[in-house]
Amino acid sequence: MIMITIVLFSVVLVYAGSIELLIYGLSKVKSFENTGLSPKTKFSIVVPFRNEAENLPILLNSFSKLNYPNDWFEVILVDDFSCEQFQVQSSKFKLSVIKNIRVSNSPKKDAISTAMQTAENDWIITTDADCVVNENWLSTLDNYIQLHQVSMIVGAVSYEAKNSFLHHFQQLDLASLQGATMGSFGLEKGFMCNGANFAYSKSVFQELNGFGGNDGIASGDDVFLLQKAIARFPEKVQYLKSENNIVVTKPLDDWKSLFYQRVRWASKTGSYQSRFGKGLGLVVFVGNFAWVFGVGCWLLGLILFQDMLLLLLLKFMVDTILIYKANSFLTKNRMRYLILGSLLYPFFSVSVALYSLFGKYEWKGRRF
Repeated sequence: MIMITIVLFSVVLVYAGSIELLIYGLSKVKSFENTGLSPKTKFSIVVPFRNEAENLPILLNSFSKLNYPNDWFEVILVDDFSCEQFQVQSSKFKLSVIKNIRVSNSPKKDAISTAMQTAENDWIITTDADCVVNENWLSTLDNYIQLHQVSMIVGAVSYEAKNSFLHHFQQLDLASLQGATMGSFGLEKGFMCNGANFAYSKSVFQELNGFGGNDGIASGDDVFLLQKAIARFPEKVQYLKSENNIVVTKPLDDWKSLFYQRVRWASKTGSYQSRFGKGLGLVVFVGNFAWVFGVGCWLLGLILFQDMLLLLLLKFMVDTILIYKANSFLTKNRMRYLILGSLLYPFFSVSVALYSLFGKYEWKGRRF
């Protein structure tokens, strides 16, 4: 009994130390605000989509409200074999819909590579069809590019969560991921990003040979490209922390879809180029597994309840600090279901991680 308790506390202490390191890194990331510079950057916004006829008009409407000259950006919608053809309405900016050219096991990577063949501008931004962008999204990116020697920019993503536990559970999870993303960049160990708000120059994409080397993995169009860039020129890859640059997306509406989405995300961890990313992923998994294992040991009478409670409090405290700091930047909505979500999350996370090692998942009507 004593040995099990010592091992569990040791694991959770390592986990807590790692999260505290991310919290420190997050505090080092400085906020950036639009400085009002005249536009100098032309953008090509790439949106891969499949069966998104309901969401695309909302995204395009947010593009129409951008505080940026209409002739300084174009939008390329890449149709990945949708069941129904999306009808393009007239728009104030250049808008085109092209068919995805499949050459690999990753539809989204193929879609971005297809768009590269027609993109007219050197700066590429990827986002998703179920997103809404801030009116100062492009102007903030442009100002940041003008003031920094940068070739790749990672931006923040948040959820438009409603009142359900499922939605707020996803927001808490996303806040932890975004906190880890910001924290890693603050430590100069960036390894993670979100393709719903990701910008880079076309020349860098070509210099890195695009997704070459990772095109056999269905997901990871964002992370693998980021890690290749950081390995080549880390000083030119930066995180843009600005409320004007946050992209808002929709949470999923059922647990099965959420589980498969997280499995899709987790399936690429083993192929990370970043040692820091691999190590942190392992520590997080072991930390969550220790909590699940500890609950089992307590139910079997192998550890004391007070020891189980101390393990919970230690993990809960560091998680809450990271999530709170990230969430306060991502959204004005207060955190909800924090305790219940924290109790459930280790079981959810461990299940996702274990399933990703051997299980198949469904996404956009396909099995991978």
